[in-house]
Amino acid sequence: MSSSPTVAQANVEPGLIVSQGEPTPGQPPMGVPGYGTPMMPRAPKAPKPAKVPKPPKTHSPVFLSAPKETWSARLVRTLGPLWATVRQGAAHLRNFLNPALTVGQSLVNRIKSALSFVQIPGWLTLMIAGACTGVGLIFGWAELLFIAIILLVLLLVALLFIIGRSTYQVSLDLTKLRVQAGSDAFGGVSVANTSARSVMASTFLMPVGKAMSSFQVPRLVGGATFDESFQVDTSQRAVVPVGPVRSSRGDGLGLLRRDVVWTQCVEMFIHPRTISLADSSAGFIKDLEGRPTDTLSSSDIAFHALRDYVVGDDLRHVHWKSTARTGKLLVRQFEETRRSHMVLCLSMSAGDYGVAADFELAVSACASLADQSIREEKDLTIQVPHQRLCVQTSTRMLDDFSRLEYPHPRDKRIETIALDASTAAPDASIAVIAVGTSVNSTRLHAAISRFSVDVLCVVLRCDTGAKLSYSMIGNSPVFTLGNLEDLPRALRSLEV
Repeated sequence: MSSSPTVAQANVEPGLIVSQGEPTPGQPPMGVPGYGTPMMPRAPKAPKPAKVPKPPKTHSPVFLSAPKETWSARLVRTLGPLWATVRQGAAHLRNFLNPALTVGQSLVNRIKSALSFVQIPGWLTLMIAGACTGVGLIFGWAELLFIAIILLVLLLVALLFIIGRSTYQVSLDLTKLRVQAGSDAFGGVSVANTSARSVMASTFLMPVGKAMSSFQVPRLVGGATFDESFQVDTSQRAVVPVGPVRSSRGDGLGLLRRDVVWTQCVEMFIHPRTISLADSSAGFIKDLEGRPTDTLSSSDIAFHALRDYVVGDDLRHVHWKSTARTGKLLVRQFEETRRSHMVLCLSMSAGDYGVAADFELAVSACASLADQSIREEKDLTIQVPHQRLCVQTSTRMLDDFSRLEYPHPRDKRIETIALDASTAAPDASIAVIAVGTSVNSTRLHAAISRFSVDVLCVVLRCDTGAKLSYSMIGNSPVFTLGNLEDLPRALRSLEV
């Protein structure tokens, strides 16, 4: 009797063997490949559900917090409009008070002018009178009150001497504004009364250099004139300020005084002494064609030699006679000529001179050489510490020499001055070094070496009262000058 199939067997497809229980011994396992038994296929996987696309992410807006306001910014924001309002109000107030301020300033100036009339004795008198008045009123001392009254009466009487407007017309006249040291210089002051009434006597003051000149002008009737002459000391080179002329009126005790300025200050130039070198410098700074040098050139004035023609030479310089005689092109070769350019180096150090008179002699020697060079229209450079002297005209050059101060507050060594001069005038042909006797030969040689070998260096050692002497430092002549009259003799001994 056959058994009915189980539910599991009923659901199996025909031809497939379903394993039930354990396999029998010796029987290969079911479903192993190679044993001829087909494997049971796996059940197909259920299809995955289709992915639903996710909605795009939407970023929520990020709100950045504003930077925290600092206390200073808050203060500016709060007080800014208020400050603008204050400034605007101040501007309106200033415009409103400007006329009053102008009047007040004028009043203050008038008060200052009035108080300037009071001199030191006047202030002492006023303070003593005030002290006597206070003590006399407090303690009831009639004597002190009487002294105070007397002092106040003195001030009132002194006030009468300065009250009134002066009607003077004052003119300052100098015969010459430029004189040479040692010559005479005179001037005059003319005082005229331009009103119809009489003018009280006055004292006139006039500064002349560092001195103060004074003269008395008597009582002048209407239209009268008073003239006063004076002399200016010209013993030394300087720039002398003359004036301003002012009148001074006051009492005899010197309590009050009123000064009125009538003229401006006038400068008088006292030039250094100079000597003419027209006949002594013919071989020193005069040249018509220029001074020849050792540098060769293809075109100039001073002929040197003939040489073979080189491509590029100017045919104008071909020497045709020599070319015809030798059968080859020959051209002229020249020496470069240099126009005379004088450089003056003046030491202004107090340590380079024995006395001040030696420096004045050096200034006079340099001024004489510069004046002759300008007259002959030669190139000129004057080198002094920390300033450049004018060389356009003799008058302005001598004016600048008059302004030189000795000793110079910022002096330089002569070696440095020579170096500055060689830099300022690289085309110099003659260099004159003016020093005192305190500069030794070593320093002079160092100063000379600052210039090119093509430059003729001449040293002037100034020693007031010494005899003219001559020596050499290398190829440079050194002269010792005792007075200005020795300079032409020294120049005549040079042949340039």
